[in-house]
Amino acid sequence: MLYIKALHIIFIVTWFAGLFYMPRLFIYNTEAQSNPSEAAKDALTKQFTVMMQRLWKGITIPSALLTLVFGPLTLYKYGYLHHMPTWLWIKLGFVLGLYVYFVWLHRIFKQQEKGQFRYTSTQLRVINEVATIFLIAIVFLVSVRDAMSLVYGLLGLIGFIFILMSAIRIYKTIRTKKENQ
Repeated sequence: MLYIKALHIIFIVTWFAGLFYMPRLFIYNTEAQSNPSEAAKDALTKQFTVMMQRLWKGITIPSALLTLVFGPLTLYKYGYLHHMPTWLWIKLGFVLGLYVYFVWLHRIFKQQEKGQFRYTSTQLRVINEVATIFLIAIVFLVSVRDAMSLVYGLLGLIGFIFILMSAIRIYKTIRTKKENQ
């Protein structure tokens, strides 16, 4: 049983590695499109596309699928399939949201593979932080599990999202000022 749980955790970690790094590659690829040198733009686009394909197809997709295999096995082995506590239902809701986010990233990946850049680098920076929010919510739910702590956790998560979005806005302001100098 502990081997199944360990494998579940390992594939969660490798899946999140892909979820964290893939949007960064989207940002770099998007920003490469504004390179004044056509040769540099083409070279960067080709390199980022190869990096995205290897990360997405070689690590992220397999890890997401194996997480989906070992997660329910872990639930079964711990006896949660017969009775799931409230915190676990909430966690599974966040996990479902994480898979929706995963599919959204897949769509962006496919668009960029085709040379379609529908999001600005600033929008992609916001998208990049979504996995962090899911990670924090899920880890706190699994670790704390207490009803009152869920309330404080939710308030903390909202505060964290506010700080994160403020930081992105401040970064954009600073970057814009540097570019205009």
